[in-house]
Amino acid sequence: MKRKLTWIVWGLGACCLSVPVFAFSLETSLGTNGIDALRLHKTPYNLTGRKIAIGQVEIGRPGKFGIDKAVSKNRSVNIAAVFLRDIPAKSNTGVDSHAYNVAGVMVSTDKRFPGIAPQARLYSSAVGSNKLGQPEECLSAQHIALQNGGDVRAINFSFGEPLNRDPRPEAVLDGNALLTQCIDWSSRVHNVLYAIAGNQGKGGIPIPTDNFNGVNVAFSSRRGGIFNKVDVSNLVATSEAIRQRLAGKEINLGPRRTVAIVAPGSNIPSLNPDGKVNKVTGTSFAAPHVTGTVALLQEFGDRQLRAKKPNWSIASRQHEVMKAVLLNSADKIQDRGDGLRLGMTRTLVNKQNQDWLSSDAYKDPKIPLDAQMGAGHLNAFRAYQQFSAGQWNASQPVPAIGWDYYTVNRGASVEYLLTKPLQPNSFVAITLVWDRLVELQDRNQNNLYDPGEEFRDRGLNNLDLYLLKVDDNNLDNAIVCQSVSEVDSVEHIFCPVPAQGQYKIRVQFRQQVNTATQSYALAWWTVPKR
Repeated sequence: MKRKLTWIVWGLGACCLSVPVFAFSLETSLGTNGIDALRLHKTPYNLTGRKIAIGQVEIGRPGKFGIDKAVSKNRSVNIAAVFLRDIPAKSNTGVDSHAYNVAGVMVSTDKRFPGIAPQARLYSSAVGSNKLGQPEECLSAQHIALQNGGDVRAINFSFGEPLNRDPRPEAVLDGNALLTQCIDWSSRVHNVLYAIAGNQGKGGIPIPTDNFNGVNVAFSSRRGGIFNKVDVSNLVATSEAIRQRLAGKEINLGPRRTVAIVAPGSNIPSLNPDGKVNKVTGTSFAAPHVTGTVALLQEFGDRQLRAKKPNWSIASRQHEVMKAVLLNSADKIQDRGDGLRLGMTRTLVNKQNQDWLSSDAYKDPKIPLDAQMGAGHLNAFRAYQQFSAGQWNASQPVPAIGWDYYTVNRGASVEYLLTKPLQPNSFVAITLVWDRLVELQDRNQNNLYDPGEEFRDRGLNNLDLYLLKVDDNNLDNAIVCQSVSEVDSVEHIFCPVPAQGQYKIRVQFRQQVNTATQSYALAWWTVPKR
C-alpha cells in the first residue's frame, strides 16, 4: 500500500511515498546516474566529509539521538548539535520529519542509503515556528555559521519565506529582503556557501532565492534511470508572458537569473525518524546534494593543505571557489567519448526537452546561466576533478584545468595564459564568481546580527570574462567567447574552440559600484592539443 504525505510548512514541499526498501538500491541519486558521489567514498579517494562542518536551517529540526525520543531506535542520521535559533534545542521539541529527511541526504550513515557526506559534522537550527519571520531566520543562520569555531563550510536552506509576509511595501524579489541580504552578508563575513532550495510549484516561498552569493538549486528527475531532466515542478518562467507576470513576485526582478545548478530531487530514498524509508521529492532534497558535495571537496582540500601540496592554499576554503568549481564542472552535454565535451556524463534537458546548446545562455554573452538549468547538473566527481587540479595564478602559464582566487582592480584586468594550445572543436568551460557587498548596520558594535538591526546593500561590481586568442592584438578579432552580464554575480563561458592555437582567459573589472578592488574566484576546464 502506498501512502502520500504532503508537507505543509514554510519550507519546500516534499512528496513522500512509502515503498519497499529493495527498490532503492537501483535508484540512488549518489551513483553514476545521479551525482556520482559514491565513487568518492571509495578507495583511492576515501572522501566522506570527515571533520568538515556543514549546517542546516529550517522551521523544524532533525531529531538527535540521545536527546529526542523520535529517533531513539534510529542512529543513522548523526547530528553534531541541534538548536532553537541561537540556543540549544530542548528535548523532544521542534523535531520535524522534513528536516530529518534533508539531513539524511547529507549525513546518513545507513549502509543501504548513505548520505553524500556521512562523516561530516552537521549543525542544525530550527527557527521554531512559521509565525516567526526573517529576523529569526537570519539569527538562526548566523548561529549555525558560527559553530565549529566559526568554521562551517556550507549551510543548507531547504525552506523559504513567502513574499507576502515580507514587511516591505509592495515587496519584490530584488535582493533586498532582510533574509536575502543576511545570506549575502553571512556568505562573505562567515565565508560559507549557502545552498538554497529553488522555488517550485506555484511558488509562494521565494525568499531568499533572490540572493547573489549563494547557490540556488533546481531539481532533476529521471529519464531512463538517469537524472537528466529539469523536473516539471520547478517554478520557471518558460515564456515571455509568464516571465512578465512572475517577475519580481516569484522570480528575480529584471534579467538576473535565479537558478545556478540542478541536482537530483525526484523520488529520493530517505530515512524517517522512525527508521522507515520513504521516497521524497522537491528542491528541498536537491539543495542538500550540493551541501554534501561541498563537504567532500573540503575534506579533500584540507587533506591537501595538511600535506602541504603545491598549488594549494587556504583559498581552497573560500565560498566563491566552491561556487565556481561546482558550476564549472556541472554536466551540460554528454561527451561522445573523445573528451571534446570535457568528459561530461549526461545531456541535461529543460521542461521543453531542450538542451543547453539551445538555450539563450549559450547564444547570448549577456546571459551567463540558463533560466531552468543554471550552469548544468551537479556532478560530484567532476567537481572533484575540477577542484583537485589545484590553484594557479596569473603570474605564470596555467594548465588546462584549474582554479584561482585573486583580486582585480578597477579598470584593470587579470590574464591567464593557457600553457598548451587547445584542441580544435573542443569545448571550454570557464566560470567567474564574486560577491555582492552587503554590510551589517551594527548598532551595538558587537559584530553580530541582532533582531531589529538592518543591512546595507552596497551593490555589485561589474566583472566580465573573456576567452581570447593570444596571437591577435585586435581585441574584437581576439575574442573567441565572452560572458558580459551587467546584473549577475556570475560570468560563465561554455563554447567550442574554433581552431588550434594559443589562448588566454581574461577577467576584466568593467565598472565599479562599491570597492575599487574586487576579490573573485575563477575555474576553467579546457582540452589541450593532443
